[in-house]
Amino acid sequence: MKMRSLAVCAAALVAASSLTGCGQSAGQADGRQKVTLWLMKGSASEDFVDRFTTTFETEHPGIDLDVRIQEWTGIGDKVTAVLDGTAKEGADVIEVGNTQVARYIETGGLSELTLEGLREWGSKDWLKGLAEPGAVNGAQYGIPWYAANRVVVYHKDLFANAGIKTPPRNRQEWIQATQKLDKGEQQGIYLPGQNWYVLAGFVWDEGGELAVETGGKWVGSLDDEKALAGMDFYKQLQALGDGPKAADEETPPQSQVFARGQVAQIIAPPGQVAAIEEANPALKGKLGFFPIPGKTTDKAGSVFTGGSDLIIPERTKHRKDAVAVITALVSEKWQTELARTMSYVPNKTTLAHVVAGNEGAAAMAPGAAQGRATPTSARWAEVEAKNPIKPYMTAVLTGQDPKQAARAASEEIGRVLSSDR
Repeated sequence: MKMRSLAVCAAALVAASSLTGCGQSAGQADGRQKVTLWLMKGSASEDFVDRFTTTFETEHPGIDLDVRIQEWTGIGDKVTAVLDGTAKEGADVIEVGNTQVARYIETGGLSELTLEGLREWGSKDWLKGLAEPGAVNGAQYGIPWYAANRVVVYHKDLFANAGIKTPPRNRQEWIQATQKLDKGEQQGIYLPGQNWYVLAGFVWDEGGELAVETGGKWVGSLDDEKALAGMDFYKQLQALGDGPKAADEETPPQSQVFARGQVAQIIAPPGQVAAIEEANPALKGKLGFFPIPGKTTDKAGSVFTGGSDLIIPERTKHRKDAVAVITALVSEKWQTELARTMSYVPNKTTLAHVVAGNEGAAAMAPGAAQGRATPTSARWAEVEAKNPIKPYMTAVLTGQDPKQAARAASEEIGRVLSSDR
């Protein structure tokens, strides 16, 4: 997950002696059950954690909730150790990145939660980009917690100077507006050539996929005609600015480029505005947001959904209490609190209205409703490490044959996803 930009203070750690030999939390001397919740650094503010803990313990007098803040670096190995029982410090509920769940399902040791409380948790309204990565073959292991995604961040003054009174609502309007904005030294949009997360949304809008599973085997599908149509739209949009064709959004950081004041739009999480305004305080109050436009006005464009799911290890000694923690975290009260505190999108489409007063989060919500996640293969992280999608995009943008370049990328994706470890 790369969507997090805020930090929180770590919760106080309890003594390791309070843990059992198998790494799971044990009961207290006073008869209260200690339930350990791992949250990732940056996912929730210290104030939110304190308020949630106090309220939960008041409503569940037999539980002592121990919230421990974890760093993203190295978290995969720590979670795996909890799941296989080799961890010195265990957990009963763990926050994980939504695209990480497939890895842990394959590793084993993860509780299936299909029958626990899906109706109470509002599963029929869950964001697909959080729910689908948390399931396999109809069995739910990861419970959606919160989401964040990319939007279009735009320079209001440049839009006004170009006579654009309202943000575009579909692709055609978006291209037309960007053409008006792209003049002289001013860029209509800064879109680096290798922002493959943005490409994924365009591919999904066209009905294409990055990879598909057929007969138990994953194959890359960028050379499908629908996926190629998504790349074609990316090429049209990318040409309306001077973004590098052989680099991603971090090389150079697109927030720094936008801060110079001559770029009308970038595609980014709303949180990047803080970096833009820090680099150029004169832009404060001049930046706005709108959802990435879809093919038609009635539906926002598809986006890659970042965010987190909640899981329960099979080895927990407090499954019932762990379920109670998840029930509270995904309740309307705490979903609303988290979304408003952290400017996230809640885990259900029916709660999108709670961020109406936050311009950035409100712009994310329509895209989140159309959001997707990367293929639910435990090996997708290896694809991202090699990332044949990036050179494929550069090849197309520099005039090479799209079909041929897509076929090469698809074959590499298939090799990685189907290879034995």
